[in-house]
Parts: sequence; C-alpha cells; structure tokens
Amino acid sequence: MKQQEFERRHESEWSAFEQLLGGWERAGRTRRTAAAAGVEEFPARYRRLCQQLALARDRDYATNLCDRLNSLVLRGHQHLYQTRAGIWSRVADTAAIRFPGRVRIEARLFWLAAVVLYLPMTAMAVVVLESPDMVYAVFEPEEVVRLEQMYRPDADHWGRERGSDSDFMMFGHYIHNNIGIGFRTFASGLLFGLGSLFFLTFNGVHLGAVAGHLMNAGSAQPFFSFVIAHGAFELTAIVLAGMAGLKLGLALIAPGRLTRRRALREAARESVVIVYGMVAMLVLAAFVEAFWSSTTTVPAALKYAVGAGCWMLVGAYFLLLGRSRGPR
Repeated sequence: MKQQEFERRHESEWSAFEQLLGGWERAGRTRRTAAAAGVEEFPARYRRLCQQLALARDRDYATNLCDRLNSLVLRGHQHLYQTRAGIWSRVADTAAIRFPGRVRIEARLFWLAAVVLYLPMTAMAVVVLESPDMVYAVFEPEEVVRLEQMYRPDADHWGRERGSDSDFMMFGHYIHNNIGIGFRTFASGLLFGLGSLFFLTFNGVHLGAVAGHLMNAGSAQPFFSFVIAHGAFELTAIVLAGMAGLKLGLALIAPGRLTRRRALREAARESVVIVYGMVAMLVLAAFVEAFWSSTTTVPAALKYAVGAGCWMLVGAYFLLLGRSRGPR
C-alpha cells in the first residue's frame, strides 16, 4: 500500500486519537477525566496505532509520518500504564520525548527558519569582509568601537563591555537578553509569520556583520572561541523560536478546514512544547556563555573542541531522542 493511501485511510483515526490525548492532557490526566472520556475503547485504539506504526516503519514510509505515529504511541503509553505522573516525570518526558519528537515532525519549518537565519548571516559576513565600511550600515560607530573592545585579544573577559562584571551578573543579563530575543521571534509569528521571518533575518544580519568586522579587525580567534560553545544552544533555540512562530503564521494563512481561531489554537498547543524547550536551551546557553565562553584562561583549541562537542550533542539530541524501536 502506498503511503498516501495509508494516510488517507487512517488519518481520521489518528486525529481523533490525538484529540483524545490532548483533552486528557489539558485536563491534567485525572482519573475522573479518563473515566468520562473514551477510556473503555482506548486500549483497542492504542493497539491499532501500535500496529500502524510498525507497518509504517516496515514499509519505509516518510520519517515525519513515523515520528508522528511514534509520538502518539509514546503519549498513549503514558496514559495507558500510568495514573498521574509527577512534575519531574512530565519534565523528563517532555525533554526526552515530546520536544525532540515535535521538532522532527515540524522539520520543514525548522529548516526554513534555519535558512532564514544562517543565509543572511553568511551573506553579511562576506559583504563586510569584502567591504569593511558596510559594518556601519548595521551598527553605529560607537557600537563598533564597543565590539572591538569586547573582543580584544588581551581582554580579561571576552564578550563583555566591563571586565568587573561577575559571571553571575552576566548570567542574569544573558538570560534576559536571550529569552527576549526568543520570545520576540516566536510571538511575532502572529503577524502571519512575517514577524518571525523579520527577526530571524535581523539577527542573522547583525551576527554576520559582527563576525565579518571582527575578522577584519584581527579578533577572529577571541570571537569564534567565545561563541562556538554557547552558540550551539543559542542559535538553535532562535531557529526553534522562529519555527514555532512560523507555525502560528501558517495556521493563520492556511487554516485548512478549520476556522482561523481553531487552527491557531491547535498550532499554539502543538508549539508550546517547542517554546518550553527553546527557553530551556536559552538558559543553558546563558550559563555556558557566562561561565565558560567568556573566560580567557582556557586555550582556544580546547574551546573549539568543547564547542564542536556541543554542536554534535545538539544534533544527536534532535536526531535520536524520542525514538523507539517499537511500541512497548
């Protein structure tokens, strides 16, 4: 059976199962809710879903379809075999299963957001390298001077305007700054996705201008050894914020058979786990930036090695976590 026919035959069943799970989760998974909303037929529906997941994998159907079914199976497994999970169990479930699984399901939006961030970044870096004065099209002269001071090879700490700031103070500053960028990029998706596209492009252009100018100024090593580790978490989180914002915008542009309000509500419900993960990654990025990236006492080679490990860790997290060889 072709994948299109398989999806057409079972889509209504999957959607109904997903709505049932969503209703239970919004109600807090209480026993009263389970008893009142489809619990009797739930085990049979769960078994059919497990069989459909096994068929999809055996027939090598598209990854996004297998990930969607796998996510439903794992969510259903929790409702079938657990009564009420504690808060830490739910946090672990979100971090290990729901967050990476949802990102894989929305992989096309992820890659679109990544291109909108990284393409302007790369292009602007090349432009500034070839025409150094172009940095002033993005930054005021005073801001350029501050950048050069922050990444002087002989600075006490890199990425800071004042060497007297403590690591803990900078940790709080980075959290405030990072989460502000993330939420602006996400929430502006309500402008039919245009706001998210703007902030992704805006941040890409600014980061590219900084990179190009500091390479021209002879501060390439301080800058790249500073950003490589926390950038794995921070830049990926910005892409995720843009992806979630684009999902909101897409719901408004193409709601399908739903009303725009209903489509937006469903998109927001599916995106909330991405927003949780995005915030956690930005906090982690702030911690690394404050306590590791800014130090000048660690050799650059070690910083590059740790940074490469961070990027591989992020890639492995989203590619591998939340998968299972088969339903338990």
